[in-house]
Amino acid sequence: MQNNEWIDSFEKYAQKWITKGQVPGVCLGIAKNGQIFYKNGFGFRNVERQLGVTIDTVFGIGSITKSFTCVAVMQLQEAGKLSVHDPVVKYLPEFRLKNLDVGQITIHHFMTNTSGIPPLPTFFASVMRSLEENEVDDHPFLQNQTDDTVPIDTYEDLMSVISTLDLELLGPPGTEFSYSNDCFALLGAIIERVSGKSYEAYVKEHIIAPIGMEHTSFFMEELNRYENITNLYIMRDKGDHKEVIPSPNWWDTSSFRAAGFIKSTVRDMLRYTDMFCKGGLTTGGKRILTPESVQQMITPYFPTDMVPGQFYGYGLVITPDYHGKKLVEHSGGLKGIAAQMCFFPETGLAGVALSNLELSPVLAVMTGALNSLENRPPESSHLISKIDFLSEEAMHQFVGDYQSSEFGTLPLRLENGQLVLCFLGENYVLRPFAEDIFVVRAFGTDCSARFIRGAKNEIVRMAFAGRQFSKEVATY
Repeated sequence: MQNNEWIDSFEKYAQKWITKGQVPGVCLGIAKNGQIFYKNGFGFRNVERQLGVTIDTVFGIGSITKSFTCVAVMQLQEAGKLSVHDPVVKYLPEFRLKNLDVGQITIHHFMTNTSGIPPLPTFFASVMRSLEENEVDDHPFLQNQTDDTVPIDTYEDLMSVISTLDLELLGPPGTEFSYSNDCFALLGAIIERVSGKSYEAYVKEHIIAPIGMEHTSFFMEELNRYENITNLYIMRDKGDHKEVIPSPNWWDTSSFRAAGFIKSTVRDMLRYTDMFCKGGLTTGGKRILTPESVQQMITPYFPTDMVPGQFYGYGLVITPDYHGKKLVEHSGGLKGIAAQMCFFPETGLAGVALSNLELSPVLAVMTGALNSLENRPPESSHLISKIDFLSEEAMHQFVGDYQSSEFGTLPLRLENGQLVLCFLGENYVLRPFAEDIFVVRAFGTDCSARFIRGAKNEIVRMAFAGRQFSKEVATY
């Protein structure tokens, strides 16, 4: 670890991706057993004033918040106030799905994204109050929304809206993975009702404060006029080029905070990862979780469909064999936010990368650092394909439009002998990997698309970006 030769090749690689992605600012920190041995701020937290990035710059962490939510649930289980195997309706009797029985859906299913609930069209309504203040309104999430949407301001509002939606479960609870911000939002409601405190107050008192995360909060006003806070930036498509512009206000939503709205720093987040590596203990010796609870959180319960060989635990993503070691990680993304956290529980190595532009290549920066540290080329992948080639005839069955109420329609076409998927305005080539599984290189790292067949062996859904999309009538 003292050998710093890896730093040069890594930083050239990272700078290449940061420049290519037009990312204003990125911070990366890497620690071993809680000791930070590498830190670097690339670019600016405020481009206009040329203010740099440090490991104490506050960024959003997006969906990494989900792991905090699961830590809170595990603490409440340790206190005997709930069990992860309790039905959700035990604590949220208002939770209903139209014409469907929800009695079998447990807290465990919510924590592992295996409730069977498909992507829902609720997010826009939940952040409407933020959008009303926002002078810049073009965001990929918002392209399918209508003017008659009613804001979702409370957990009760959210459950009320969900109860009116016409939907089918993807499968019985525990049988299908589909990433669900809504289920994590409702875990916040369970934490409130069981603890008797607001979700945000509980997390601050029982996780953030005892770990010593000094510049971490859901609310900017709690940071006491701390100045080292990033600006937020968004990418605007100008037709012939893309332009990065500031978009100052942070999105917020009182009903979805448990799914992704903590703000933090690289230094604070490395204290948080160290708690997991130390079996639930902070550097100062305070116990946040028992070793058993940590173990339950990093157990690979169900394949994620995001990368082959990757599983979801409790608010954490687990790759049991990442170049021979167990990797635990989670990413986060929102307007002006791209975040990546990872740790290796067996070796105590941990890394955090935070950025101020959504869909920026923080995962490429993180994996580039991990590869360089272990003397692999920074662009190395741990994935080995089982299939290298498919005929055009075989590819035709996958072609079509894939739809979800969260992201709208994803067209998949056959172009010049390759399958090309359009996602959030960008085209990606699908490379054959295994039967009905393809790998997509996006933002410098690999993710997967898995196709799901129906009773007649026809393609009915695509699992991509952690969600399931239904196949519409194919277009040839």
